[in-house]
Amino acid sequence: MGRVAVLGSLNVDVVTLVERHPLPGETLLGEDGGRFAGGKGGNQAAAAARAGADVAMLARVGDDGPGRSYVERLRRLGIDTSEVSTSPGAPTGTAYITVDEEGENAIIVVAGANGEHDESLVAAAGRLGSGDVLLCSLEVDLDTVAAACRAAAAAGATVVVNLAPYAALPPDVVALADPVVVNESEMRELADSDLVPGSLLVTFGAAGARWGMDGVDGIPVAKRDLGDTVGAGDAFCGALAAALASGADRRRALEAANAAGAAAVRWVGAQPDAAL
Repeated sequence: MGRVAVLGSLNVDVVTLVERHPLPGETLLGEDGGRFAGGKGGNQAAAAARAGADVAMLARVGDDGPGRSYVERLRRLGIDTSEVSTSPGAPTGTAYITVDEEGENAIIVVAGANGEHDESLVAAAGRLGSGDVLLCSLEVDLDTVAAACRAAAAAGATVVVNLAPYAALPPDVVALADPVVVNESEMRELADSDLVPGSLLVTFGAAGARWGMDGVDGIPVAKRDLGDTVGAGDAFCGALAAALASGADRRRALEAANAAGAAAVRWVGAQPDAAL
């Protein structure tokens, strides 16, 4: 079984519960939903660890209480944090999330330390090998992502790129990823670009997912069981990387990822029991 290295953001999620999302210029009253461990990188690493993978986190946090608390949480989950860097000049990233009564979310991310370039993370990606998986998302410095993907691929690792939030990575990076993972809105942006992925996996929320010729149907979740959709895509990606590192083929990896995404909408927040 290979190792999963997750290059991505570590954010503190500040969650507010609202009846509906505000319109431009409108003020609404909400309820305190709490502060939770989040960020696409942290969410994906936690999901990969829950799926049984040997996981290393490649990320940056601020030299502050939230950053130290988050790193300690990752350690308790059994995730290797030796490659998590500390920024002396930027705070730990923060995401401000509103969740409506239907469980739909709107998110504003303040990158903080996540936005800084870090060559040590590139070097760590280059130490991966055959059978390992590098999973990247785009809430961090894009030059770091591109360089890490190239280094991991050159070392023989499988590279999985979640184009979220959507950004135009260099064509060679998009081409070497196997797969590029997008949701429907990101798929439309990718289609409007000149980028050609080597392989493409599209998630359709409750309708399931498709990777090339392989597809899986969505797993129904009763409304009474719905927490929110925060982090469902990250759970999908983390479980996908864990399955690929275990040697699963596309079909089995899709099934495992789909089940993880469906499970994630049953709790509130990006990760279960993630209060900070």
